[in-house]
Amino acid sequence: MARPVTIFTGQWADMPFEKVCELMSGFGYEGLEVCTWGDHIDLDQASRSKTYCDEKRGLMEKYGLGCWAISNHLSGQLVCDPIDARHYAFAPAKVRNDPKAARKWAIDMQKKAAKAARNMGVTVVNGFTGSPIWHLLYSFPPCLPGQIESGYREFAKTWKPILDVFADNGIRFALEVHPTEIAFDIASAQRALEALDGHPAFGFNFDPSHLGYQGVDYVKFIRTFPDRIFHVHMKDAWWGHGDGTVGVFGGHTEFADPRRFWDFRSLGHGDINFEDIIVALNDIGYQGPLSVEWEDSRMDRCHGAQESCDFVKGVDFPPSAIAFDAQFDR
Repeated sequence: MARPVTIFTGQWADMPFEKVCELMSGFGYEGLEVCTWGDHIDLDQASRSKTYCDEKRGLMEKYGLGCWAISNHLSGQLVCDPIDARHYAFAPAKVRNDPKAARKWAIDMQKKAAKAARNMGVTVVNGFTGSPIWHLLYSFPPCLPGQIESGYREFAKTWKPILDVFADNGIRFALEVHPTEIAFDIASAQRALEALDGHPAFGFNFDPSHLGYQGVDYVKFIRTFPDRIFHVHMKDAWWGHGDGTVGVFGGHTEFADPRRFWDFRSLGHGDINFEDIIVALNDIGYQGPLSVEWEDSRMDRCHGAQESCDFVKGVDFPPSAIAFDAQFDR
């Protein structure tokens, strides 16, 4: 049976939720990965009211859509980051310019996300963790002895109580491995898991677009963490297409700047090998949704979302139940 093809609504949060449902159903999607901003899901309401969640579910069902995960990326960034003026765009006015209050609010929102997921009838919340040590990525001035390990301990101290709430509600947290997070490649993902003592509620939202341009083997990521791939983003990127003036760090340029070494692209227009990904997902037995995260500053988003749905349906295939040569001796 083919995996459901869904789309992450975060890039569509400027639209009313029902309009997104209508649009994506028309494009051929089978479900939504619903974001927790705009009017798509209000975590305060969703965490305390199953009726509210049933109404959201009913709206999706009206358009023939299912839901397997919700996503809570924005507030998660404030949980472990050193908070500065940029972060307040993700937080309510009542905590702005108060880093301690903003962090406390963000931690509370993660716990509410677990309860909201339970009320929505899904088992996965995708999101970000933030990182107390991302600013130490390039070790100059050289990192002090124990500085990186201290960062992972701080991450674990903060996130273990949150993950306990997830476990208590029967929900799994899927970190989108991504620059600026505590895990941004295979090595850092391994360290994050170790810091958490392998907490069973912690895993990954696999997204190859954030790995490929770094030079990380994104198929190896799947095979390294076969029991921790809780959700999958289908998202494309290209690299090596700039004019040589901007490197992998981005040169403080905006997306779609033609000088950039890498950029996000609509599915099928980048350099990610999705067939290898599908093979690896089949090998580990992943049967969850394939969720399009659509980002391409060069393309109309409706055109891109529709062609991406078709692309994913075209590249996915079920694993075989028999060996192809099992009939040779008959």
